[in-house]
Formats: sequence, C-alpha cells, structure tokens
Amino acid sequence: MIRLALLTALMASFFGLTASAQNGPPLQAGAAAIDISPKEFPLNMPGGFSGNAAEGVHDPLHARALVLADGTTTLAMVVVDNLGVAPEVQDEAKAIAAEKTGIPVNKMMICSTHTHSGPPSNGTSGPSAAYRELLVEGIAESIVQAQAKLRPAAVAAAASPLPDEVFNRRWYLKPGKMPLNPFGKMDTVKMNPGTSPDVLDRPAGPTDPDITILSVQDAKRKPLALFANYPLHYVGGTPKGLMSADYFGEFARLMPFRIRGGEDFVAMMANGTSGDINNIPFLVNRPPRAPFEQVQIVAQKAADTAWEAFRSIDTHQKEARLGVIQREVTLKYRRPTAEEVTAAEAVLATAGEEALKKLPNLAQHYARGTIAASQRPEESLTVKIQAIRIGDFAVCGFPFETFAEIGLDLKKRSPFSRIMVIGLANGRHGYLPTPEQHKLGGYETWLGTNVVEENASVILTDHLLEMLGELKALD
Repeated sequence: MIRLALLTALMASFFGLTASAQNGPPLQAGAAAIDISPKEFPLNMPGGFSGNAAEGVHDPLHARALVLADGTTTLAMVVVDNLGVAPEVQDEAKAIAAEKTGIPVNKMMICSTHTHSGPPSNGTSGPSAAYRELLVEGIAESIVQAQAKLRPAAVAAAASPLPDEVFNRRWYLKPGKMPLNPFGKMDTVKMNPGTSPDVLDRPAGPTDPDITILSVQDAKRKPLALFANYPLHYVGGTPKGLMSADYFGEFARLMPFRIRGGEDFVAMMANGTSGDINNIPFLVNRPPRAPFEQVQIVAQKAADTAWEAFRSIDTHQKEARLGVIQREVTLKYRRPTAEEVTAAEAVLATAGEEALKKLPNLAQHYARGTIAASQRPEESLTVKIQAIRIGDFAVCGFPFETFAEIGLDLKKRSPFSRIMVIGLANGRHGYLPTPEQHKLGGYETWLGTNVVEENASVILTDHLLEMLGELKALD
C-alpha cells in the first residue's frame, strides 16, 4: 500500500510537472510611468512647416513602460509622448536600460505617440540638447522601474470599435477642384481638402475603427496595466505655446477611473496605423471647440471604448508564452529623376515677389528636399521591425507613419486571432503608403514626406507575416 501510494504520488507529481511545462511558467509583469516634461524653454515643437515655439507645458509628458517576463523571455514595450523619438536617441536609451536590467535591446519596443505639441527629441544645443538628455534618461528609467516592479500577473486582449473619431484624410475631389501640388503637377487625391461638399467627392482609403487593448492584472486580479492602441493621428487644438501629450496622455489619465486601477496602475495609448487618418469629420461642420476640448472629447470616448473592451474579457491568462522577433530590413531610398532635379533647380532659382507668388504652395520647400534627395550619399535605409507574442496575442511595430489599410491587411492575414499594429515603433522614417496609394499622389506620397521605395509596405508586411508565423510555431 505504501509503495502504491508513493507511486501514485510520483505519477501525480510527474503529470503535474508535465502539465505545468505545457502551460508554461507563470507570467510576471511590471509597469511604470516617468514624467519627461521639459524643464528648460523655449523649445520648438516639431511638426508642420513653420516654427511653433513653446514656453511651457499644459499637461505632463511621460514615458510609460510595460515589462513582461515568462521565465525565459523578458520584453519591454514603451510609449513616449513625442512626435517621433529619433532612432539614435532610442538606441541610446535602450543601451542604458539593457545595462541596468539585463533585458536585451532587441527585446525592447519604443514607440512614439506622435503628439504635435511635444518637444524635439534629438537637439544639439541649448534647451533642446538638455531635453535630449532628459528624454534618454526618462525612457531608460521607465524600463528600469517597470522591471523592478515585476510580480505575478495575468494578461488578456480584446478590442472594441470607436468609428466616430477616425476619418481618412485623403480625398478624391470633384472635377476641376484639385490644385497643383508643390511640384507643379496634379495629384489624384488631396490630404485635408477642407469640409465643403462642393469640393469633396469621396475618401481614398479605409479607416480602422478598433481600439485594441492588452489588459494586465496582478495575482489578486487587480488591474496592473493597460496597453491600448488606436489608429488615429494626434487630435491637436491644444493651448498655443504650451506642450501637451494630446489625447494619448488624457486617455492614460482617465483609464484608472474606468477600470479602478490602484496607485501603481499604468495606462498607455500607442499610435496605430494612422498615417492617413485624422480627427477631422469631412463633410461635417463641427462646432467650434475651446483649446484642449476636442482632445478631452476623443480621450473620453477612447477611455469608454477601452472600458467596453475590458468588460468583454472573460478570463486573464496566468501562463502566456512570450516571444520577440526583431529584424533589420534594408529599403532603398527614393531618388528624384533628372527631370525632377532640373525642375527643382528652376523653382529655387525663381526670384522676384510676383514670380514667387505664382509658384505652387510649398514649392521651394519641396524643391530643396528634391535636391537633398538627389545628393544623399546613402543608397539605402535600414529599419527595425518587430513582432511580439504575448500568449495568443501579438503586437507588430512599423517605424513609419503607416497607412490604415496596411494595418488592416496585417490583421486580416495574421496567424494570431488578435493583434495590435503600432506605428512609429523603433524610429520614425516618414510616411508608409501602399503602392496603390502612391499612384494616387497626395502629401503622404511626395518625395520628402515619403523617403523609401514605393513597395516598402509590401516588403515590411511580408517580413512581419513571416515573423508572426515563426512566433505562432512556438505552439
């Protein structure tokens, strides 16, 4: 009887260990938010074609980090309130964090929210240089503190639609309404063409309405973190001369109240594939808004939608296999033709007030960009893309302002039932249209706003699908 009992105990132990091995080790998670608001001014807020100096901060900017560990793999995902953190700044922050935490740099994803009322990321003198140092230290510290807070956790993913606030900003216009572009040619579609029904015909692409969330709870089922993603550009309309985290920061402020997160709870909103999506309801005249009002409206709706997604979750997984694949992909730089260079030189040689008035809007700006592109010594650009697995959920990152249809296509073809597609991840290298959108022209396709070969979206999507397949094969 003793031997039978012992054998039974050994078998139970064996099968228990086998089941545990199949299920994977318990997951751990930690999250942290570091205030990265500038301390020295004035600072120029990048974005747009004219200077936009800031003298203060309206609402705080943060680097928000989520660190996950499964006993084999530790990864970090960071959301930074910035137009687009320069790749070299990200690399420096990753190196510091790796030295302090032991997390490999290729297991870190740093993405930018693309707020247009944020500071520069790579300044070399004065307050902008001081801010660069603060930014690097803040990003690194967010990862360090998140790792220090690792504790047993469970995760779940969900999505809920918020179609009311996403609008494709590229439009076909009615006959005779298309102006010349800066190169003196006629595009087929125009970005932000106004709201007049006498001008607008139809949008040139889709929108992705979903807010996707990764919910993280601790061992006591208390909300620990929420990582959200919405394919919407910044909202804007923030107070003049003041920096702001836009709706991304306001969303993070509201979410603890929505799902009753405690003092250590961290919410973050990453920018999705929103390269051609903004918050202008074309063909509708929206009532005038006070400064920051529209930001609050969008953030409140986004927080409510994220709450709806959160409520739809049945269970959180305590065991979730983690995996990260990072690839460096080399893309060819776009080069202007000899004819385009000649035309640019003629534009830059234009003199006299009357002659300059006859040039298309921004003609000289893009002419200088054309000449610069023709003189660029490098033939190619190497970019980082990532695919991350968190249990039966996946995250993909593009280092571009990526068109919505690219994210939709990746979601449709992914081997994972639920994925999140993040733009401006691990760098910012301009816009990423599809080859079909390139044929239509428009701001996002112009040489200067788009710098890589016209089939770059296809190349990167194919890589990411292959990477997702490799992560799925871990089953």
